[in-house]
Amino acid sequence: MGKAVKIALAGEGGQGVQSVAMILTEAAAMEGKEILYIPNFGVEQRGGVSIAFVQIGEEKIGAPKFKTGDIVIALSDRAVRRMDMHVGPQTVFIYDTSIKGVEDDLPQNARRILAIPALETANKELHPRVFNILIMGAVIGATHVVSLDKAKEAIEKKLGYKFEKNPKLREMNFKALERGYEMVAGKGVA
Repeated sequence: MGKAVKIALAGEGGQGVQSVAMILTEAAAMEGKEILYIPNFGVEQRGGVSIAFVQIGEEKIGAPKFKTGDIVIALSDRAVRRMDMHVGPQTVFIYDTSIKGVEDDLPQNARRILAIPALETANKELHPRVFNILIMGAVIGATHVVSLDKAKEAIEKKLGYKFEKNPKLREMNFKALERGYEMVAGKGVA
């Protein structure tokens, strides 16, 4: 992995966009990679879109900001519309199948567009609260920026105190990570 992988995640406040970015960069740091994470909260408390810009690579990262992401993930209809400006011919654009009415708003210039049933899978198979970890698994499956093992370690580090109280949460989070990974792995993304 030469140049840094540029990842942009966007969603509504409360969807865990920033948590995913933090855990992902934590996992990358554990692997000794160069990382850069810039949160952009907008004003999601008043209805703005929460965006996390993440770069992960082997070498020092030059510019902190980027216009075009390698992976752009949108978790709401407004995020789909807002992230269009960060999509280019090399971008893999991922969005959740639960987002309705955005077909006309999907980026026209993306290298690939993937719709994944993350929310439905979290709700039916796991728990709505692990939706964001499922998304993190999809990011890793699409980019391979970190190993699943390091991702699990980072999840443990961030959420371990909750797992102590409820050990089933650990299993659910790890399963969500793996399910998200499987949703995009082998789809010619990375």
